[in-house]
Amino acid sequence: MRRKPSWAALEKAAKERILIIDGAMGTMIQRYKPTEETYRGARFKDWTQDVKGNNELLSLTQPGMIFDIHDAYFAAGADIAETNTFGAQVISQADYGMQALAYEMNVESARLARKAADAWTKKTPDKPRFVAGAVGPTNRTASISPDVKDPGFRNVNFDELRLAYKEQVKGLIEGGADIILIETIFDTLNAKAAGFATLEAFEEANLELPIMISGTITDRSGRTLSGQTAEAFWYSMRHLKPFSIGLNCALGAELMRPYIAELAHVAGVRISAYPNAGLPNAMGGYDETGEEMACKVDPWFADGLINIVGGCCGTTPDHISHVAEHAKKYKPRPIPEIEPKLRLSGLEPFVHG
Repeated sequence: MRRKPSWAALEKAAKERILIIDGAMGTMIQRYKPTEETYRGARFKDWTQDVKGNNELLSLTQPGMIFDIHDAYFAAGADIAETNTFGAQVISQADYGMQALAYEMNVESARLARKAADAWTKKTPDKPRFVAGAVGPTNRTASISPDVKDPGFRNVNFDELRLAYKEQVKGLIEGGADIILIETIFDTLNAKAAGFATLEAFEEANLELPIMISGTITDRSGRTLSGQTAEAFWYSMRHLKPFSIGLNCALGAELMRPYIAELAHVAGVRISAYPNAGLPNAMGGYDETGEEMACKVDPWFADGLINIVGGCCGTTPDHISHVAEHAKKYKPRPIPEIEPKLRLSGLEPFVHG
């Protein structure tokens, strides 16, 4: 199986510096104050359902907007752009009756990010830019019943997730992604389906890309929504031999730190983190400035915890610019040699010996 040529450039860059991933796509889209008509564009003006809020559709109807967002993040110092594909699979797109468009959304979203990345790489050949194909969690969970009266009920199963993710990853590959980023994982079973599907897509394309994995600790309990600690989550996912493991969303930098430190202690791969701009205020907005966020992640760099850093909900190019400036002062976390042992995971980790 051949590796994409950009893999070597990514490995080289990751050894040289802390890599910067971009900030929130949704936050930037909302700055445009898009209306129902904005989302529909000319192509979908007669669509029979409301589509406002379907951010992935904007890659088809407002490609200039999405390109400009990628461009702004690269200008702010990002090395890696996430594609506008967080919900671009048939399960999430069913909310809008747009399942048939999922593949196209992935292809076109990856092409837009690719265009922006290539333009910046051309400007600064010594600092190549990369495209991470964003694979979100879907709006369903395979481990938890949505019906409190029927704990055994599931509204999605592993194979449904696998097929949805496989189509998505194939589209991201066709569009030119350098990396597959399985992100915002609240249910490890969903993530396992995404990982399985990604490997299937690689095999069919005869192409292997680096895989980044990013989970979500949903609150101060220190667990994912499906109940795992950060260490147990890593043991559940390490069979994918990822380029990186990390966390994003739900928490700001201060609350995320102990769980990033936990992963940095046990994982023999790179560590990524892209926290929110603090916790949401009473109106659901985020008040933490770029400099405030950068000052809160600076100790992560000083303590050697991080290889890849960026921002999630509420973050903008200003946040990424400040974080990137702070990161320049530090070396990336050295990847440790982890002693081979039997390491298993349930909700808690189990290490034998």
